[in-house]
Amino acid sequence: MKPIWIVDDDQSIRFVLEKALLRENLPTRSFINPQEVLAALSDGNDDQGPQVLVSDIRMPGGSGLDLLEKVKKKMPGLPVIIMTAFSDLDSAVSAFQGGAFEYLPKPFDLPKAVELIRRAVEESQREEVAEERMAAAPEMLGQAPAMQDVFRAIGRLSQSNVTVMITGESGSGKELVARALHKHSPRANGPFVAINTAAIPKDLLESELFGHERGAFTGAQTMRRGRFEQADGGTLFLDEIGDMPFDLQTRLLRVLSDGHFYRVGGHSAVKANVRVIAATHQNLEQRVKEGVFREDLFHRLNVIRLRLPALRERREDVPMLTRHFLVQSAKQLDVEPKRISEAALQRLATFDFPGNVRQLENVCHWLTVMAPAQVVDEKDLPPEVLATPALRVDSRVDVPVALVATAAGSVPTSPVPDAAAVREAAVPAGALAPVAAAGDGQVTAAGASLGWEQGLQLEAAGLLESGRLDVWDVLIRRFETKLIQTALSNTRGRRIEAAHKLGIGRNTITRKIQELNLE
Repeated sequence: MKPIWIVDDDQSIRFVLEKALLRENLPTRSFINPQEVLAALSDGNDDQGPQVLVSDIRMPGGSGLDLLEKVKKKMPGLPVIIMTAFSDLDSAVSAFQGGAFEYLPKPFDLPKAVELIRRAVEESQREEVAEERMAAAPEMLGQAPAMQDVFRAIGRLSQSNVTVMITGESGSGKELVARALHKHSPRANGPFVAINTAAIPKDLLESELFGHERGAFTGAQTMRRGRFEQADGGTLFLDEIGDMPFDLQTRLLRVLSDGHFYRVGGHSAVKANVRVIAATHQNLEQRVKEGVFREDLFHRLNVIRLRLPALRERREDVPMLTRHFLVQSAKQLDVEPKRISEAALQRLATFDFPGNVRQLENVCHWLTVMAPAQVVDEKDLPPEVLATPALRVDSRVDVPVALVATAAGSVPTSPVPDAAAVREAAVPAGALAPVAAAGDGQVTAAGASLGWEQGLQLEAAGLLESGRLDVWDVLIRRFETKLIQTALSNTRGRRIEAAHKLGIGRNTITRKIQELNLE
C-alpha cells in the first residue's frame, strides 16, 4: 500500500500521527510544508505517491488550501483530509468546495483521527479497484440488436450533460451503462459517485445525499459532505430511484432545478455542479399513478430514457458473456480459465436468468470453483440451470410435460417422444386442421390450441428439427411483422401512435417497416 502523507509544520503533530498509523500497519511519509509535497509529486514516481494526504491549513511557506487545489488538479481521486484549529473552521468548510475528503479539528482525538484516515484509505482503494476494472475489462459486451441500440445511444450522448434515466431489470447492468455515459462525457475527468437509494435506511439517506453539519443530530461530531458535493464537477448515479422516500424526492427535485441544496442542519445553500443519472427496475409511471413518486420529479429525471434488455431478450450474447466471465473469474482466483462445451453454452442460452447478467456472472464464478474438469460440460452446470426444462439440441425435443395437453385435456405422465408427437397430441379431435406443417412459415393448429407462447415453442422446435440455421431471424421477423401490422391496424395506420402504444420510438417503427417491407 502507498504511504499516508502528513503535512504539518508542527513536529509533535507529525510524530503522534506517524506512531499511531504505524501501529495500525499504515505506512507514512511526513513533510514540513506544501513546497516539499509538490516537489515530491513532481518526481513522477506514482508508486511512491500518497494513498491519502493529511494536511494542516496554516503553515509557513504555503497554505493547505492552495496545496489542496494543486493536488486535486494532479490527482483528482486522492482523498485529502484537512487539519484545522476551530478558529480556522470557516476555511476548512470552504475547502470542501475544492474537493477535500473530510476535515480533522485540532486538538483531535487520536483514535478518531486514525479511524478517519483508515476510512479515507478504504475509499481510495475502492476507487483504485474500480479504475483498474474499468481499464482492464471492456465496458460492456453485447452483439444483440437491443444492446447495439444501447451502445448507439451512449455514443449519441457522449458530448451531452443531459439527465438520463436508465430502466431495466435488476442485474441487467444499469451501473455499467451509467459509468460508460460518464466516461464518454465532458465530465470524464470529474468523479463518478454511485449510491443505491434502496440500500440506505430512510433516516440516513438525507445525510448521505446532502451531507450534514456538525451537531445536526446525535453522533454528528464533524461536518460531512454528501454525495452531491463529492460528485461536484462529475456524475452522480442514483440507483433504484423508484424506492426513494417521498419527502426526499422534494429535496432532490429542488437540486435538479437550480443546483442548490442545504446540508442537514445547515443554513447556507451549497451549490453542486453535478450531472444526475438515475436508474430503476420499477415502472415509474405506475408509481406516479399510485402516488408514491412525484410526477414533477419523474419528468425532471425522464429527459432521456435508456432501456436495458433482460438477458433472456439477448440470448445470443450468453456464449460471449459466459466465456468473458470465466476468464475474469479465473484471474480473480489465479487459476487456469475453464473452457465450456457447446452443449453447455446452448443449455445456458435456454435458461431465463431472472438475475440477468449478474446471475450469469455468479454462475461462472460457481463453475470456476465447482466444475470438476477443465472443460465444463452440460452436466456440470449449477442445479438451478439443470432444473429448468429446456429444448435439447438433438433431433428429439424435450417439451415440458405441463405445457402439453392431450385430446382429453389431461397431462401426459411420460415424456413426449418428439415434436411431431407433441403436435399430434396437442390437437383435439374436431379442432381446426393444421394450417401448415411446422417450419414452413405458418402457425400450426397446435400453437392455436396451446396459446401463443407454447405455440411459439413448438414452432421453434419444428424449425430446429428441420435443420434450418436461421431460426432466430425467421421467428423474430415473423413476430415483429405481426406485431407492427396489428399495431398499425389498431391505430388506422398512424405510425407515431402505433409506436407509442408499442413502447418504441418513431424512428424505430419507421426503420422496422422498411426492413420488413411493410410499406
